[in-house]
This record gives sequence, C-alpha cells and structure tokens, in this order.
Amino acid sequence: MKTRFFPRIAAPLPAAQAIFLTAAVFAALMVSCSREEVSLEEYNAAAAAGLPALLAKTEFKPYRGEDFVPGRRGGTWTSVITSDPKSFNHLIAEKDSATSSIVSSLTDYLIDYNPLTREWEPRAAAAEVKVYGEAGKLDVIYTLRDDLYWSYYNANRRVKVTSDDVVFWYNEISGDPECQSSGYYQQFLTLEDGSEGRVTIEKLDDRRFVFHFPRIVADPILATNMDFGPRHVYEPAKRSGGVEAVLNLYGVQTDPQTIPSMGKWFLTEYTAGQRLVFKRNGDYWRKDAQGLSIPYCDEEIIRIIPEENTQFLLFKNGESDSYVPRPEDLDELVTKENPEYAVFNAEGSLGAAFWTFNQNPQWKETPKYRWFTTREFRQAMSCLLNRDRIIAQVYRGLAEPKLDFFPEPNPFHNPAITNGYLYDPNRAMALLESAGFKLRGGRLLDIKENPVEFDLVIRSESAVNNDIASIIMDELSKAGIKVNIRVVDFQKMVEALFTTFEWDSMLMGFGGANIFPSQGSNVWPSSGNLHAWYPNQPSPATDWEARVDYLYNEGCYTIDKAKAKAIWDEFQSIIIEQCPIISLFRTRGFFALRRRWDFSNVYFDNLQGAELNYVFLAERGAP
Repeated sequence: MKTRFFPRIAAPLPAAQAIFLTAAVFAALMVSCSREEVSLEEYNAAAAAGLPALLAKTEFKPYRGEDFVPGRRGGTWTSVITSDPKSFNHLIAEKDSATSSIVSSLTDYLIDYNPLTREWEPRAAAAEVKVYGEAGKLDVIYTLRDDLYWSYYNANRRVKVTSDDVVFWYNEISGDPECQSSGYYQQFLTLEDGSEGRVTIEKLDDRRFVFHFPRIVADPILATNMDFGPRHVYEPAKRSGGVEAVLNLYGVQTDPQTIPSMGKWFLTEYTAGQRLVFKRNGDYWRKDAQGLSIPYCDEEIIRIIPEENTQFLLFKNGESDSYVPRPEDLDELVTKENPEYAVFNAEGSLGAAFWTFNQNPQWKETPKYRWFTTREFRQAMSCLLNRDRIIAQVYRGLAEPKLDFFPEPNPFHNPAITNGYLYDPNRAMALLESAGFKLRGGRLLDIKENPVEFDLVIRSESAVNNDIASIIMDELSKAGIKVNIRVVDFQKMVEALFTTFEWDSMLMGFGGANIFPSQGSNVWPSSGNLHAWYPNQPSPATDWEARVDYLYNEGCYTIDKAKAKAIWDEFQSIIIEQCPIISLFRTRGFFALRRRWDFSNVYFDNLQGAELNYVFLAERGAP
C-alpha cells in the first residue's frame, strides 16, 4: 500500500486489526462549503449536468500496479497541515492524528498489504505463516531486513533495528494495559472452550521473531503487522519511570534532531503554530530500480495553517505543492487552463464518518439514555437524516450516501446488505410512536412526557461539520426535536469518548475502511475501547451486542470462505439494523498538484489515496 508523503492521503493498514480515532477522517471525508438557499431540485439538476464537464477537466489516474520510473533526486516539497502535533511520541501517535502524521515519517510497518493483488508483501520484514492443524495453532515468523537502522540526523550514530525492538514494543508497550495502546486488544483470542488465550512473541535471533497463536485465525498477518519505537530509548524510560516516563518522551519541547528515525525522513525543526521541517534519511532501506534511496526530495516543509481559505490561497500562490480542494474551490481550479497545476479525481471514498448516540450506562438515570438505547429511536434518526439535502447543499452533488458496511474491496462485501432506514419523516414518526414517543404542540415527548432535546457534538476544525449539523438540527426540528450544536476541538472529543463520556450525540469517524472484515478489534466487540456508543463494556450490554461479539469472534477464526460469508453477512446485517452508528457519505475525492513535479509516478484513487512516494521534480521544476 501507499505510505505517507504530505499531505497524508494514504497509509499502511494500522497495526493488527485495530481502528484508530482520527481527526484526519473529517478532513479527508468532508470538505467545507457554505450552504446556499437554492432548491434541492436545482442543486441536483446542476450537479447532474455539471459533473461530467467538471470531471473531463481533471485527471483520472488510479494506481493499477504500474512500475515506478526512476526519478531524480532534489527539491523541497511544501505542504500544509491544519494543527500542531501533541507530541512526537510513538505511543501518543496512536490516539492523535496530528502526532501520527509526524511520527509515521520516522518509523515503518513490518509488512505491506497490496489491495490490488490481495497479497501481503515484505516491507521492513518478510513474513511466513506456519499452521499446525492437529494442534489447532499457528505461528507467524518475521525476518527483519538487514539494513534497518535507528539513525540520528547530522550525527554519526546508527543503532541497528533488531528483534529486540519489536519484542519490547509488543510486550512492554502494546502489551501493557497501563499504556492504553490500541494494540493491546488484539493480543487476546477467545479459545474454542470460551477461555481467553494470548498471542505471544518470541525472539529467535537478532533478525527473526515469531508470534505464537493459541488458535488458528483467518488473518494472522493482519493481526501482527505493527510499527514500533526504538527500544534503546523507550526501555530505559520505562524501567526508570514507568508508563508516565514513556508518555513524557519526545514532547513537543524536545529538540527534534535528537529523535531517531528508521523511516524516510528526519524531523529537524518544529516551530509551534508555524511549521515543521524534514530532511531526507539516507539510511532508509527503500530504493528505486536504479538503487537510489526514496524519497527523491531532499527536504519537506509543512506549514501549520488551520484556516481552509488560507490553505487554498497558499496553493494558488504557489506556496504549497498540493491541495485537497473543497467543492466550492473546484470551479476556480478546474475551469481555468492553468499550466501551473493539475487536479486529479477519484471515485467515492471507501469509508465514511458517522453519527452516533451515547449509550453509556453512566447516564442510565436520564431520559436521554432511554432514548439512545431504544433501537426504534436510532432508526428514526436515520430516517430523519436528509442525505439528499446534505449532498446537494454541503457537497454540491459530489458525494453519495454510505449505506453499506464493508466497502467493495472487502472480500465479504455484500451489496444486498444496506441501510434501509433512509429519509422518510413519516416512517420516522411511526417508529417513534411505536416506542412511546408522541408529538404534542410541536414538540416530541417521550413516554414520560419529557421533551426530546439533546446535544450534537462536532469538531471545530472542520467547517463542513457545522453545515451538516445545521441541516440535521433543521430536519429534526420539523419532527419536534431540539438539537443543540456543540463545537469542540478534536482533543476534547477524544477525552469525551475515552474518559469523561460526557456527550449526547456526535459526528465522528475512524481512520481507514474495513478492507479486512476483522479490522476493528477495538471497535465492534463490546469490550473495545473505541466501541464508540459504550466502550469497554465488562460484558455485552444488549443481546444484539453479545451476538455481534460472537460473530466477530467466529469470523476471525473461520477459514472456510462459505462459512465465513454467512457469519460476516449476519454481522453486517445486525449492525446496520440496530443503527448504533449512522454512516454519512462517500465523497468523491479531488487532489491538486503543482506541475513543477513530474507526474510519471503520481497516482490518485479511492482505494489507496495519493501515491506520492516516488514523486520527483520535473525537468523545468525548481527546488
């Protein structure tokens, strides 16, 4: 798969099967614009007429496995991010997307998944799976490359990457519950007798290590793929100061040049609120066909610009090399014959943000808890979500509803399993009335005469959330429901989800799409820390969640494709029927790139994002 090169459009699959909460989902899946008072019919007609003409003026260049042509070294890549990192710490990066986008430059995943061939390919390591059928167990043996180093910028210091790095990280960081790593959950398996078993790791030699599975699983490489930090730094910190010392490593006050890298870049400069500077890591293992190390660029400068209009202006002025256009930007970008840049387009995104309701029993004495835990209420909210209006007024027709669960590349995608609770106010009212709600004097009341009113939390950094929330608020008001929009920053959203649980409903998203059915080990099982509507359940709160737990568990261990299909079909059907999350939209992607870069190795599609790893200056490009 593609790896990060700012702007971060694509990345390897997350470690093991976990899914991560990320602010980048909102930025990638939602692009802001202001709503205009034009009829829905006019919007739809204009969109239908204008889309082919708009697309004809853009480049459609999906990656289909082409070989990359040799490039030339040199140049400075310039780009923009919207917020400062919280840290440069590898563990904190798991929960903060801004931190992750930086730290991902300094490390690497063990192995790569090619979604075109649906095969695993070596990356920092090669993998071999050994199945012991009679014993009902398996091993995954990894062999690290022999040219991996933790290197230090502008210093004659290199520390060999060995099995000890991976074993330490798996056992002492991911495997320590005090660290609250997303990788903790997939270290445990439910055995056939209902007991719990753990996937253990063993060092074989300096380059080889093995994961021992106490049970045969369907996707063992997915369950063990991971990135990791330098043991020679993190282990002494943990030994001397415990988890707190680990979390305090590499704060934003750290001199970036003291942070080792085994990735493509060194972080050499950070000025809060202004910019980050990266320099090429000549020790990075990946090379082109001529033996030249990747990346070709010598330097990368990322400015920190929260305001979207300023980002657009910088791109137009030639002060950044790439830009992800908003719908309102497209007319200006693609209607002019501009020799300075091109705009690429991709089909609808595979993942989507969603709307969800808090079902945590911390609030069980409140009326809201009774509403949110009522299936008919959640189904009614889906029926009050005016998807066509939002697509027309917010996305200008450049999106479609996300109605399925697994995306098309997932081997168990079933197009017949879709959300049937579409916009229908009459059906919404019938569902509400069946659950004891009634409309009186223009207000919806519950069975105990409480007026239905709740907060909708949205992320402050994305203007489109306000547009969507405003439409939701307007549509629900027609059903007698009062919605209060609460705008908070991303970190506050994370705290509410993980710690305080003080929220009613929320627009949110997770990083990545379910390319593998077993992705989401910390989301779909009721015990997961990102089981958003009620995380970390000591035991399933509902019968349907207990059934989902069972199906997820069985699906992960079922090798037979026909049997697995029946399991994953039921799994998808239950979640879509219960509506714990209401998926929003698949937006058509656009990506603008300045022509000072050669486009030979540039690709853009909805499966892997923007391929920019092998980008190099065009003949006329200036550094």
